[in-house]
Amino acid sequence: MKDYPEPVSRLIAELKRLPGIGLKSAQRIAFHLLRGNPQESQALAEAIRDVKDKITTCRICNNVTDVDPCDFCTRPDRTSAQLCVVEEPANVVAIEKAHEFKGRYHVLMGALSPLQGVGPEQLKIAGLLERLRSGEIEEVILATNPNVEGEATAIYVAKLIKPLGVRVTRIAMGIPVGSELDYADEVTIMKALEGRRDF
Repeated sequence: MKDYPEPVSRLIAELKRLPGIGLKSAQRIAFHLLRGNPQESQALAEAIRDVKDKITTCRICNNVTDVDPCDFCTRPDRTSAQLCVVEEPANVVAIEKAHEFKGRYHVLMGALSPLQGVGPEQLKIAGLLERLRSGEIEEVILATNPNVEGEATAIYVAKLIKPLGVRVTRIAMGIPVGSELDYADEVTIMKALEGRRDF
């Protein structure tokens, strides 16, 4: 005997395929949708369909967009002299929240991870090198995540860029604002000391 009717079981199975959603979370979401009014479920279904139908990646920077090229690549108030390289489109949003960076972006669509079968060929590195050959870009800021994969990606990309004569920098890493030194691990403290600046 099945636990749930087939449509409910199918919905739970599909929800479980989403990252970070296990069986219990999938069941909670499925039953939330069942209890909700049909308009809410329809709005969710339409939002998912719209994302798949209307969103693409920018042909220049690989960021997600509904216009190609994207706003970051076409806005005249953004400098083309600085290029910030990130792993995923969500990283662009995180950097933009600081309201500090006024350059352009390049999204690699991942990070090097040999254990998961992600090598340089799977990343958008060729497009990055092509952009650098234009001569407009003076500095590349490597803003990959501060983990093993992000560090390996930053080192790999830096080795490819340096022979082109473009300045390569790495975002600073270290102690987060609002935390205490007692809770920081050795690597974080080491990175904070390496990235120190004049005060």
